[in-house]
Amino acid sequence: MAIQLDGIRTIVFDLDDTLYAERDFAYSGFDAVGRWLKERMACPVDPATRMRQLFETGNRRRVFDELLLELRCPDVARMVPAMIECYRNHFPVIKLMPDAERALARWSGSFFLGLISDGPLRTQQQKVQALDLERRLNRVILTDEWGPAYWKPHPRAFEIMERESGQSGSACVYIADNPAKDFVAPNSLGWRTVRIRRPGGVYADMSPPPGGCEQFQVQSLDEVDIRF
Repeated sequence: MAIQLDGIRTIVFDLDDTLYAERDFAYSGFDAVGRWLKERMACPVDPATRMRQLFETGNRRRVFDELLLELRCPDVARMVPAMIECYRNHFPVIKLMPDAERALARWSGSFFLGLISDGPLRTQQQKVQALDLERRLNRVILTDEWGPAYWKPHPRAFEIMERESGQSGSACVYIADNPAKDFVAPNSLGWRTVRIRRPGGVYADMSPPPGGCEQFQVQSLDEVDIRF
């Protein structure tokens, strides 16, 4: 459903499943882990293909464990942490979703554009680099710069965004996908909040905690009309 927001000066985005498809990062990571794994053990099936299949079954936190068990790896406990390290630290092959590309082009130069994202710092930095977001946004805040204690729903990143943009309250909007944590802080600061609920998104079926419900909901950034 299309929405129109008036009086906005600062537009801040989440990253994963908001500007690019998180599934694309997972698949890129599986390709990197698959190459790494084939250098270390015999693989009768293509590991990247099998990891994608396991990912789509829904048990996403145990993809590596399940793969190694199927491959009869004798040292799962040692291999899984190394696979996670490879996955997190690979340089991803990802791109902006078409509606995100159009939104950034539409709003660039007219609004202060920012990003607030959680997750392991190096992983998120490389996503930002792969998507060329430092050039396209006025401010990028990756909360792991201060450690996991400052990940959302902690308000620190949102307060910094207010100071640096020179705007506060209802002049700011946060667009994100995960109601479990994304909207608690901006709601408490009086921001407008928009949940992008993409079909097939990782958090499409997630419910919000108290104070964490979004004010508006869309399925695409093309549905968001933002004006001064």
